[in-house]
Parts: sequence; structure tokens; C-alpha cells
Amino acid sequence: MHPVLGACPVCGEPLTITRLHCRACDTSIEGQFYAGRLAQLSPRQLEFVETFLLCEGKIKAVEERLGISYPTVRSRLRDVIMAMGYEMQADDESEPPLSEGDRKRVLDDLAAGRLSSEEAIAMLKGLGE
Repeated sequence: MHPVLGACPVCGEPLTITRLHCRACDTSIEGQFYAGRLAQLSPRQLEFVETFLLCEGKIKAVEERLGISYPTVRSRLRDVIMAMGYEMQADDESEPPLSEGDRKRVLDDLAAGRLSSEEAIAMLKGLGE
């Protein structure tokens, strides 16, 4: 069996599930079915969500399990939320800005390939020079 694709590999538009089949009794149902918001995620995003759930949403545990920094976990979580079609609210004002140590970890993660350039930019965006 292959995982269900959420987007067309040709044009990138969302795919519609039009047929369901029971292998046990050979029943087929045709129509248009909604696979849910999780079907919109890439395999990498789904893997992150599974890890996040296994860690019961504890960011520190996700950091340790994936070997990534706190800002990287937050960035990936934001990416998943947006990929599922939800609007992101502005970060809470009470959240402290990245420390120099966190900033260095973001750059180290980028250099080590544990973070994409887009993720690094998102995490560093808005920081003072």
C-alpha cells in the first residue's frame, strides 16, 4: 500500500478522494470524500506531527528525540499549522526574543542541514542586529 497523496504531483493542487474500496467484501463506494487537514501535510510534516504526538506535545522531548533546537521545533510546528490551512496569530508579546545562544543554534542547525534556509529565516526574522 502507498500513502495517500494530498496534492497533485503535476500541478500541486489538492487531490480529491473519489473511490473507497473494502478488500474484505469487495464493496466500492464512489463520490467525493474529504481526507481531512492532515492529508495536506508533506511526509516530513506528518513525521514531525507523529513525533510531536508521541512526545505528548512536550517541546523539550521533541527537541531531544529529533536532535533539533527549540526554535526549530517551533518553526516546524508553525509550518504544520499553516499547511493545515489555519491562520497563524502573531507571537505572544511575552515570548522572549532569541538569545545569542539560540541564534547560534539556529545557524548551527542550518549549517548541519537539520534546518532549511526558509526555517532559519523564519526563526531569525525580526531579530535586531
